[in-house]
This record gives sequence, C-alpha cells and structure tokens, in this order.
Amino acid sequence: MTVDDKRAWRNRAIGLVLALAVFAIDQGIKIWVDKGLNLYNVRVVEVLPFFDFRWTENYGISLGLLTAGSVEMRFLLIAATAAIALFVTVWMLRERLLADVLPLALVLGGAAGNIRDRHEHGFVIDYADLHFGEIRPFLIFNFADAAITIGVLIILARSLLSREKPEHVAQAEPASGELN
Repeated sequence: MTVDDKRAWRNRAIGLVLALAVFAIDQGIKIWVDKGLNLYNVRVVEVLPFFDFRWTENYGISLGLLTAGSVEMRFLLIAATAAIALFVTVWMLRERLLADVLPLALVLGGAAGNIRDRHEHGFVIDYADLHFGEIRPFLIFNFADAAITIGVLIILARSLLSREKPEHVAQAEPASGELN
C-alpha cells in the first residue's frame, strides 16, 4: 500500500468518524430538546428575539414534500433516504481527498440522524426556528438538516470552483505572461 493509499484510507476513516459525530450530536440535541427542555409539552422556548426552540414534527422531507401520511409511505421514505445514505457512503469511500470526504460525511451523518428519527418516531424532530419578526428565511430545522445543507453547499462549491482542466486544454493555454 502506497503512502497515498494510506492517506486516502485515513481520510475516509476521518469522514466516518465525522459522520458518527454529526449523528451523535444531532441525536443528543434532540434528546435534550425533548427531555431537557420538555419542548414537546412546552411547544416554544424563546431564546433570542430572532431564534426560538419550537417543537415541530416533520412528516415529509425537504420543504415538506412527500409527506408520510401512512405507515407504507413512512417506510418508503425511510427506504428512499437510506438508499441515498448508502449512495453517499459509497461515494465517500471512493474519494481520496479529505476536502471531498468531509462534506459527504456531513451529509451522511445528518441523513442518519433524520432516518433514525423517522424510524423511531414516525417523523423527524425539528426545533430550530430562525425568524425576523414573522419572516422566516428557513423552515424550522434541526442539526442534521444544517449538516446536510452545509455538506451539499460545500460539494456544489467545490464542483463549481475547483474543477481541474483537462490536460489537453491546460497544455493549449499560453503560459502566464504570454499573449494569445
């Protein structure tokens, strides 16, 4: 095994640890919000003028799409999100660079947290309510949602901004300082 191979496997292991950490933090916060704050019964805890903890049971996926109105739909959503999580896991284990592994780990850990909620409760527990008066720039979300969103944004930014040029294009470009 080469040094590059060892580094790639170390990076993948770091990614798996990060995914596990995101999952554990997400579940820990949800337990605290439910049991510690008793948010299920209290419903709303005002923290700041622009941020509340607000108990929300999300029966759908992003933006409330595909609401699970039946047991069959619930398990279909669990299966679909588990398939996506499996795809992300395989993708992460194929990557070699830490900068490519870490955002996938954020997505994987967040997805695992929400899958567990849906399996355990029949819905995803959302609680973070960022608002400016009555204006809510985001739907009520949780730590897992934030991790997924940040991971996806990093993946998109990296794919748009750090594209390597094909070798034949790079060779055809003039050296710096030369005119066309």
